[in-house]
Amino acid sequence: MRVLVVTNDFPPRQGGIETFVRSLCDELPDVVVYTSHSPGDTSYDSDLPFPVVRDPTTMLLPTPRITKYAVRLMREHNADRVLFGAAAPLGLMGPALRRAGARRIVAMTHGHETWWAGVPGTRQALRRIGDAADTVTTVSSWCADQIAPALSPAAVRRMRRLTPGVDTDRFFPECGGEQVRKGLGLEGAPVVACVSRLIPRKGQDTLIRAWPRVLAAVPSAILLLVGGGPDRERLEGLAASLGITSSVVFTGPVPWTDIPPYVDAADVFAMPCRTRRFGLEPEALGIVTLEASAAGKPVVVGDSGGAADTVRHGETGYLVDPYNPPAVAARLIALLTHPAKAKAMGAAGRAWVRESWSWSGSGAVLRELLDL
Repeated sequence: MRVLVVTNDFPPRQGGIETFVRSLCDELPDVVVYTSHSPGDTSYDSDLPFPVVRDPTTMLLPTPRITKYAVRLMREHNADRVLFGAAAPLGLMGPALRRAGARRIVAMTHGHETWWAGVPGTRQALRRIGDAADTVTTVSSWCADQIAPALSPAAVRRMRRLTPGVDTDRFFPECGGEQVRKGLGLEGAPVVACVSRLIPRKGQDTLIRAWPRVLAAVPSAILLLVGGGPDRERLEGLAASLGITSSVVFTGPVPWTDIPPYVDAADVFAMPCRTRRFGLEPEALGIVTLEASAAGKPVVVGDSGGAADTVRHGETGYLVDPYNPPAVAARLIALLTHPAKAKAMGAAGRAWVRESWSWSGSGAVLRELLDL
C-alpha cells in the first residue's frame, strides 16, 4: 500500500506548505514523491529515507505528459494511494490516476484554493477536483468555509480537517536563541521577531510602522526580521524613512534546519499577516506562529483567514488588526514591559501546541483518510 505524493511544494524550497508535505511523508509507512525541480534538490534528496522523483520542470501542471508520467510512477512503484500536496491544480489528474488503479485519493488544500473557490472557471475546476478525490482536506475552519461552496454536496460531506503539526523536539525554550543573539549583537536587548518570507502579506511593514511607538516605551527594543524575500528593499527603505534602521535587523534567508534558534532568540513573536488582493490572498493558517508557541514565545498575529486558529487570544498571545500599527504596537509594548505575563503566555502556548498540534496526530488522520 505505497502512497504516491504528487506535489510542487517540497524542500529544499522553503515555506509552510513545503514543511507540511515533507513532514507528513514521515508519517506514512511507504511513500514515493513526484515533485518539480528546484536548486539544491539532488543533495537534499540523497539524505531522504524514501525515493523522490524530480520532473525537469520547475512546476508540475496537470498536462498530458505529467499525468502520463504520474501513472507510470504508480505502476513502477506499485502505489495504490495518491496524496496531492496541494489540490489545485494537480488534483485535476485524479480521474486518470483513479483509472490507473488508485484506491484512495486525498487532495490537500491550503490558502490559494480559497480564491479558486471564488473565481468562475477555477471554481468549476475545484469542483471537479473534489469529485475525483475521496477526501479534500482543509488546514483551518476558515479555509473550509471558503472552499465548501465550490464543491459538490457529496464532496463537502467527505471534507476533513488536516492541520500541520509542530515538532516540539525542534522548537522548544532555550533551543539556541542565546547563540543567535550573541552572533547578531543583541545580548540583553528586548527582541520582537518575525520569522517569515519578506512579502507584503506577512505584514512586516506593519511592524516597522509600529516600531517608533514601541521604541518610545522600550528604547532598547530590537525588531528582528528573519528571512529573505522580494519585499526586503521596500522594508529597508521604510525603516530608513522612519529613522529606525539601527533598531531593525534583517538576517536574510535562513535555512529551514536553522530556524528554531532564531525563533528562540525572540522575547515576542509577531506576524501581523493580512488578507490582500480583495480577499484572494489570505493567510491560510501560519505554522510558524505555532512553532513560536512551541518555543515558549507569546505571539501577536494578524487577523487574516485561518490565522486565528493559531492563537488563543489573551491566553497564548493576541490576535490583532494588521492594518492598525498603533494597536499592534500596544500589544507588543504590553508584552515587552510585562515579562512575567509574556512568559506565562509562552508557557500556555507550548502546552497547547504539545496537546493539540502534534505531527503524530496529523499523521493518524492522514493514514485514516488513505485507508492505511
